[in-house]
Amino acid sequence: MTTRVRSLAAALADSACCQWINFVQWRLPDRTNPPAELQHYLARCRAINREQFYSKEPIKGLEIKPDLLSWASPLPSEFSENNIARARVFRTNRGKSAPAVVFLHALMSASDFGYQHIARRFNRNGWNVVLVHLPFHYTRVPAGYVNGALALTSELIRNAETIRQAVMEIRQLLELCRTQGADRFGLIATSYGGWIGSVLLSLEEDFEFAALLQPIVDIEEAIWNSPAAFAIRSRLRRHRIEPGISRQHAHLSCPFSQKPLVDPKRIHLLAGEFDQIVPVKTLQRFAETWNIQKTEIVPQGHFGYVAMNRVLRRLGLVLVLVVVLVLESGVATDLRCMLV
Repeated sequence: MTTRVRSLAAALADSACCQWINFVQWRLPDRTNPPAELQHYLARCRAINREQFYSKEPIKGLEIKPDLLSWASPLPSEFSENNIARARVFRTNRGKSAPAVVFLHALMSASDFGYQHIARRFNRNGWNVVLVHLPFHYTRVPAGYVNGALALTSELIRNAETIRQAVMEIRQLLELCRTQGADRFGLIATSYGGWIGSVLLSLEEDFEFAALLQPIVDIEEAIWNSPAAFAIRSRLRRHRIEPGISRQHAHLSCPFSQKPLVDPKRIHLLAGEFDQIVPVKTLQRFAETWNIQKTEIVPQGHFGYVAMNRVLRRLGLVLVLVVVLVLESGVATDLRCMLV
């Protein structure tokens, strides 16, 4: 397939998906925060640092089923369906203490079918897989709403609190895994999940690898330039909310504003060559800011499968290295290199 054909196919796919996202947004009630309410919220946030905003809270109401973890969200929303945090678990026969890969899906992710296939590949190599149901997605969708529609809207305060909710829940999940004996983690996060994953990497350090696939890292750009946010910025302008408002919350919610605790050498960053939502130049700036050396541009738009396939191949090399290091340390292991 020629570059021109790939570009056209990517443009068509991105355009169709963006139109759907905007259509869903237009159908939502307009609950845009008034400027005065926004400024009051931002004023309260100015004195808070990132560790305080995403504080670790004791896990409550934990329910463990063979393939699903449920617990009370540490940051309840107004929607009861969203107040139970959930994560689907794909376990290896090595049990709860096996290393765990955490998956953070994209905005409005429609199905976990693809994740099931990927999970089996990790399971064969001794890794548990945890697919987090991000707020307002999958089992957490309020009645009458489309999957993921409420996660990112013109109601900017809820957007910030939803990111906060997600990060706090994932930190609880990691702590739960640690109490069960797991001490090695991986992260694979896509788009909206990449935004959450990037914030997480500035708070948690014990990831052996982290793959960020076209993460939303410049929130201001995503709101005011992305074709997927046309409905959102139209409503913001209608309520006289001008560009620049998200910059006042950047110290808490923007990945650019805080360096990772994870060694940048462990981070893989993938950009889409034809991506109109998270442009290549944005992720190149992000790589420079975080000093990420492992970056790759793949031939797809924002919506596609090339990036995931590519990162799985790259992670195969990482897992081989992990095996070598473990064997050289004299510790027995049955972890085999990933077959891709």
